Amino acid sequence: MMVRSDNRFEGERSEGMSETIESNSWRPARFMVIVGHPDDADFGPAGTAAAWIQAGSEGWLVCCTSGDAGGEDPDLDPLELALAREEEQREAAAVVGYEGVTFLHQPDGNLANDLPLREMLVREIRTFRPDAVICGDPEVVIHTGGGVNHTDHRAAAMAAVDAVYPAARNPMAFPWLARNGLAAHRVRRIFLMWSNTPDTWIDVSPTAERKIEALRCHASQLHDPEAVFTRVRSRLAEQGARIGSAAAEAYRVVVLDPDPTSETADVAEGMAEASGKAARTPTAR
Repeated sequence: MMVRSDNRFEGERSEGMSETIESNSWRPARFMVIVGHPDDADFGPAGTAAAWIQAGSEGWLVCCTSGDAGGEDPDLDPLELALAREEEQREAAAVVGYEGVTFLHQPDGNLANDLPLREMLVREIRTFRPDAVICGDPEVVIHTGGGVNHTDHRAAAMAAVDAVYPAARNPMAFPWLARNGLAAHRVRRIFLMWSNTPDTWIDVSPTAERKIEALRCHASQLHDPEAVFTRVRSRLAEQGARIGSAAAEAYRVVVLDPDPTSETADVAEGMAEASGKAARTPTAR
């Protein structure tokens, strides 16, 4: 099946910036990736996710839709396509090393940043309790270098940001979640991918080929896989040049809270365990 013209290569350009900068070394113990479609996480932060996981982090992937409109044949059964794309994403997630994947089964092409979606994302965040969330940059409508940011990418990005702040950390937002054991949780950093204004680069040289292998799992979306992989490698190399490495991924980073000291972290962990609110793994679905 042929994939439509893909603009996910168009963000993160660095025209006019030739100086080498220092790569980002901060790494979360737990992180969550929130995207619109199956394969977005692999075109996006798969190298970073794999690198963090390889270094000891735990990651969870949330796909707001199942990609049921991601085809070229109007006679294709969208439910069959959704099932195929979910399975492709599970295979890719295993390559990257995520703990699991959640599919929220929202409509592909009609994703809306509404309260039901926000509640679903808050539930995921309060369950997995990540230190960082990776999502799209909700301010990007037109990519630097050309191309329109898909409406679902924009909706998923804005929904993720709204879920992180203030909803996930506010116990009075969706209070029934807290009453059922999902206490408020403070995500400390948001990494915005596909941004027109990146300020942080992460070295993914050791995991660049794992990103390619994850992308290879999305067979339903790749008409000419090797051409796609060439473009991906080129972009990784372009971003890597910013930090003097072979490959990198770029982000705009929002720091919401400072990192806790070891003492405050121990106190917080003890309080969470005492109240039954410690991080736990969501049920993959």
